Amino acid sequence: MKATASSDSAGFTLLEVMIALAIIAITLVSLLGLANRSIGVNGRIQKMTQATLLAQEKMAETEVAARQGQLAPADNEGAFDKPFDEYRWRIRFQDTPISRVKQVTVTVLWGNENKNELVDIDSFIF
Repeated sequence: MKATASSDSAGFTLLEVMIALAIIAITLVSLLGLANRSIGVNGRIQKMTQATLLAQEKMAETEVAARQGQLAPADNEGAFDKPFDEYRWRIRFQDTPISRVKQVTVTVLWGNENKNELVDIDSFIF
C-alpha cells in the first residue's frame, strides 16, 4: 500500500499566516513602545546624574568656604554657568541642637520642580 500526502497538510493556510503576522505586529509595536520608554528613562537618568555631580560640587564649595571662615550661613540660590545653564541651585541652612553646627541642604533643580526634577544633598558644617 502506498501512502499519499494529504493536500490539507501541504503548507500553511492563509488564516494561519495572517494570525502569525498579527502576533508579530503586536509584538513589534510593544517592543517599539518599550524602546521609546527606555530612551526617556535614559534621558532622565542622565539629568539626575549631572544634577548630582553639580550638587556635590556646590556642597564642596560650601564646605571649603566654611573651613576657610568665608561662609555667611544665609540661604542663597542661583544658576550654573554654561554648559549647565539649564540647572539651578539653592542652598538652605538650618540650625541643629548643637549651636556651632549647621545643616546645609544643596538642591539642584532643572525643569519643573513640581515634577520632582531635583536632587538634594545634605551635610553638616561646623
